[in-house]
Amino acid sequence: MLDANVLILNQDYQPLNVVNVRKSLMLIVLEKADLLHDYPNRKIRTISYDYQYPSVIRLRRYARIPYKYIVLSRKNVLKRDGMRCQYCGSGRDLTIDHVIPKSRGGSDSWDNLVAACNKCNNRKGNKTPKEASMTLLSKPYRPSHIVFLRDYVGSIEDTWKPYLYM
Repeated sequence: MLDANVLILNQDYQPLNVVNVRKSLMLIVLEKADLLHDYPNRKIRTISYDYQYPSVIRLRRYARIPYKYIVLSRKNVLKRDGMRCQYCGSGRDLTIDHVIPKSRGGSDSWDNLVAACNKCNNRKGNKTPKEASMTLLSKPYRPSHIVFLRDYVGSIEDTWKPYLYM
């Protein structure tokens, strides 16, 4: 019952993390956080108190967090692309493809790497997608920590959407 997910916002309403209800309730009871949204039909009952069941909380003091940088790795590129080939949509035999080949000056960057199945990667070869007559299903981009937060949690509560820019 206390294992549900709760979104934690910094004092400036920036999303920080997702924790379980137990941890969020502890922050509220210790007066380190304020409840912004709750589940109206649910309560947490103790012998002497009834608490609202939190969905979104906000820290009372600003937590200085260094820039949340998503590391460029094979795993993170595949995660960003939803474990699908960005040329045909297949989810089998995935590898990483350079949109602009390294031999033509392409770099190892978020904007130049995409998930591709072996078949499409071999078909494209040492060409650009235009030269190989292949189109990308989505343009490669540098993901934000919010995207990875969303993917980590799975489903997003409606009360979270305004804070996650959705």
